[in-house]
Amino acid sequence: MTPPPALILTAPASSGGKTTMTLGLLRAFRRRGLDPVAAKIGPDYIDPAFHEVAAGRPSVNLDGWAMAPGRLARLIEMQAPAGLLAIEGVMGLFDGAPAPGASGDGSAAALARMFSLPVLLVVDAGAQARSAAALIHGFRSFDPAVQVAAVIFNRVGGPGHRRVLAAAAAEAGVPALGFVPRRADIALPSRHLGLVQACETTDLEALLDRLADLVAAHVDLDAVAALARPPVFGARLVAAEPGPAVPPPGGRIALARDDAFAFIYPHLLADWHAAGAEVLPFSPLAGQAPDPSADAVWLPGGYPELHAGRLATDRAWVRGLVAARDRGAVIFGECGGYMALGQGLTDADGRDWPMAGLLGLSTSFAARRLHLGYRLGRMVAGPLEGRLWRGHEFHYATITAERGDPLWSSVEDATGAAVEGAQGLRAGRVAGSFLHLIAAGQSVAG
Repeated sequence: MTPPPALILTAPASSGGKTTMTLGLLRAFRRRGLDPVAAKIGPDYIDPAFHEVAAGRPSVNLDGWAMAPGRLARLIEMQAPAGLLAIEGVMGLFDGAPAPGASGDGSAAALARMFSLPVLLVVDAGAQARSAAALIHGFRSFDPAVQVAAVIFNRVGGPGHRRVLAAAAAEAGVPALGFVPRRADIALPSRHLGLVQACETTDLEALLDRLADLVAAHVDLDAVAALARPPVFGARLVAAEPGPAVPPPGGRIALARDDAFAFIYPHLLADWHAAGAEVLPFSPLAGQAPDPSADAVWLPGGYPELHAGRLATDRAWVRGLVAARDRGAVIFGECGGYMALGQGLTDADGRDWPMAGLLGLSTSFAARRLHLGYRLGRMVAGPLEGRLWRGHEFHYATITAERGDPLWSSVEDATGAAVEGAQGLRAGRVAGSFLHLIAAGQSVAG
């Protein structure tokens, strides 16, 4: 399969406009019939869902810390056929893990270097003018193997500001392909884990159309499309990779899917389908129980803390989980799903709510503490036992009670330091932890 022409949209730092610019470009290109598709660098569930709505095609995650080169290459190939693959970066261009993983540090720069992809730098110019020349020059020259091919300025003021920025880009030797003005009425809503989910965003289609109008009016779309080129795959990058990233836990997998349990990676679902597994979605928030024919139940991460009252009131999902456990099905929870498998959850207002009660875990959001970072762990038991797994942790919950056998024999961060309080729990064929699994553990790329 021939991979589509691609480019990486990134920025000097977070909150510079990467996501809004990516969404506006996707929708604008879709209107023009270019058939765009998107991908997201790093461990992010929310941005790919917005990408899918903007482009009309599913987005995938490209995580260079957790995924081997061959898997990254195949995920890019899977986005074909497409007129253009827009890959949104993570944080700033060179920001990644503090130590390398399966394919490097997971930064946008590492992916650009690996596949010889051009970088389109989105610069927030709201509080600078000619200084942008020094910034662009620094990003362009920092790593000669990373091609900063062009720049788009965001939050531009009047004509005078635009002229200074155009001159700054010329001084830095990088073409400026767009000058997008400040627009206070265009912003994506956010909460404690980042953006509000696409499925919860009011009038999302209208917002995307306004973004596309703005981008089409102030960005040279033809020039942006002309930047894209097919990635370069060396022999090492397309070498066969054994098995799926995360093997299916059963042949018929009941998967919780709603606003409380939305964080499942597209590549996991694709792998499960490719392995012949059947995925059977159900919604705990809609009063649904897992399909009684399922031999596995998977509760992904999400926002159970925002829906704890409904989960505690309508117990059909709990009765279904108990029945699944009693018939010997595998039950697995990640992060929010793990909390839902516990005894109880205290919300941000200090109210206590009963959860499924299948694991000896109680969690609280009354006193929040951020837990964030890549994780490397070996599972003691459960559906994926005996393997080394790469994943990540991102939550604000604190553990108030934890009783039972650990799921992980050890958990390390990206530097190799032990991570306390991340060992998870298991009880028979029920298990879970705060880790979001991305792929089987791989050695550091050479």
